[in-house]
Amino acid sequence: MMTRTYSFLSKASTRGLAGNGAGRKAGMVVLGTVGLAMAGCADQSGPGAATGPQAPKAATSHKIGVLLPLTGPNAALGHELLAGAQLALAENGTSTTQGQASALQMDVHDTAAVGGASAAATAAAEAGDGIILGPLTAVDTAAAAPAAQSASMPVLAFTSDVGQARNGVWVMGITPEDQVERLVATARQEGRHRFAAFLPDNPLGHALGNGLLASCRDQGLMSPTIVYHTGSQASITQMMRELSSYDTRRAEAQPDGNASAPASTPASPATGSTDTADKILPSDLAAALKGGSDTSATASADGAAQTPAVPKLAPPPFDALLLGDTGLGLKNVIGALADSQVSSANVRIMGPGLWAAFATKLGALKGAWYAAPDPSSRQSFASRFMARNHHMPRPLADLSYDAAKVATTVARVAPNGYPADVLTRSEGFAGVDGPFTLLPDGRTRRALGVFEVLDNGGGAKLLVPATTKSAVSG
Repeated sequence: MMTRTYSFLSKASTRGLAGNGAGRKAGMVVLGTVGLAMAGCADQSGPGAATGPQAPKAATSHKIGVLLPLTGPNAALGHELLAGAQLALAENGTSTTQGQASALQMDVHDTAAVGGASAAATAAAEAGDGIILGPLTAVDTAAAAPAAQSASMPVLAFTSDVGQARNGVWVMGITPEDQVERLVATARQEGRHRFAAFLPDNPLGHALGNGLLASCRDQGLMSPTIVYHTGSQASITQMMRELSSYDTRRAEAQPDGNASAPASTPASPATGSTDTADKILPSDLAAALKGGSDTSATASADGAAQTPAVPKLAPPPFDALLLGDTGLGLKNVIGALADSQVSSANVRIMGPGLWAAFATKLGALKGAWYAAPDPSSRQSFASRFMARNHHMPRPLADLSYDAAKVATTVARVAPNGYPADVLTRSEGFAGVDGPFTLLPDGRTRRALGVFEVLDNGGGAKLLVPATTKSAVSG
């Protein structure tokens, strides 16, 4: 009798969930997990049977392995992703083998059990699975990949950490690099050629910075200037001045060329660590984001407003600027932009897709761009998920549905297994949030829209629809 071994992981990643590598971002963090184990044994066919693991059957099987945390603190999220995959299988779960249609089987393994994702991937290989959907985090993906690759099982992981991408292991999450590529391409079409970035010194910031370097290189642009700040108000103000060549621009604006810049009015000090994107913003931050920071006026002793003689400076040495902050850090960055006279009048401000969560608070950045899926794309999926599961789907369920849709689509056209050339077909696949293509190096190229921030709490409008270079079927 065969007994399936489920596995628990005692520690999960704080990186790798949709759209963000930074562990501090809400909705992007996976906390450590602990659990209990269920005993398992190898298949026994009688006396003298081999006790070692069976040879993997993954090269020809259409069975779909699913690796998710189904117990422990992350069980609710794991079951949500499982529900997304189950919906795709219910809608599309048949394959054709030797001219006969058959229902696809799903083989589910718990990555929150003893042995973690590595043991779960080994169990999937021994069960003869042909492809793995999951795991959830970057750490679990790294643990599962060796066993999966040795069994020729492609992995469609739900992390957004592009560092896990490789031949045979695809990163399904919407990565910061993918967002930046879309923004740079659109800004270049607008006539922007000199790019810079002002980013927090954290995993998200560095992912955005690496994406900007790669995008500028790939699109034939000069190498961008990238500055990482420490998050303090003083660091943000000073480093923005340096990035924007404020002192040089200030001196050139004076008739004698040697006038010193007046002291800037400091922004309100932050009273805590950087807030997360999906928490309710503090009232002072909401006011700052809505109305901007005014650093040009001071009050006299009698209360009358006095404006220092600050000349209008020439534009900074870049015409497109990528930001990466959210929360209180963004408040200080907005103040530093005003202090250094960097505005949308001569610079295209761009930011991460996380801005979509509080776009109505970004009035001070009117005209800024971010790249994200078109929300209207998932309406049909949300309705179908709601009808089946009686609640609206969480965003990560989009990824598991997409991964299962890839598996079911490939199973219909490939007689055996999940060949890499079919997974990476040029026409790509139809996804919940729009079309996407699996690239040979493990990255996933998604069709993201470009949104423009409106003023007065108007949120953002879709400026450039999500498009791809070729039609998508499946």
